Amino acid sequence: MDIILLERVPRLGTVGDVVKVKDGYARNFLLPSGKATRATAANKAKIEAQRAELEAKNAALKATAETVSAKLDGTEVVIIRQAGESGHLFGSVSARDIADAIVAKGFAEVNRHHVVLNTPIKMLGATTVVVLLHADVVSKVTVNVARSADDAKKQVIEVVAEDAEITTDALFFDAPAESAKKTGLVG
Repeated sequence: MDIILLERVPRLGTVGDVVKVKDGYARNFLLPSGKATRATAANKAKIEAQRAELEAKNAALKATAETVSAKLDGTEVVIIRQAGESGHLFGSVSARDIADAIVAKGFAEVNRHHVVLNTPIKMLGATTVVVLLHADVVSKVTVNVARSADDAKKQVIEVVAEDAEITTDALFFDAPAESAKKTGLVG
């Protein structure tokens, strides 16, 4: 099916491009979401007349996404879940869960469609997740999945240690013997 793009779609084209896509992709996603219209002679003429307006609208959406991205980039969200002894979750953390946690942090512009998550998170720990606010605007958010708020704080220390190329062993062995006993590292 030939369609005309009304906004930029990654790996497909930009505003006003006439592209050929599979019928199901057009009918089930592009047309209902308002990202494209059918490529008829009347629609082509209409799009050419509105091309400047569509490009201005796309530029405004991109500018809004960039301001939100500047604030969102590097944000950490904590998601509390139950897990077994080995760290496997009793369930998983999906894009919707991550989006809800980001919205709870005060970013109402983010929804589950913006969160790029290839597979659900099924283990405890901190993970970096990509948030695609616009086709050209990418933010990275740290998702910390933990059993409790205290565990989340410990996991943040481990992630900071890994980022600084310091092992958690080095953090604890530099500490006095009393604090090592409290943490359970020394019998």
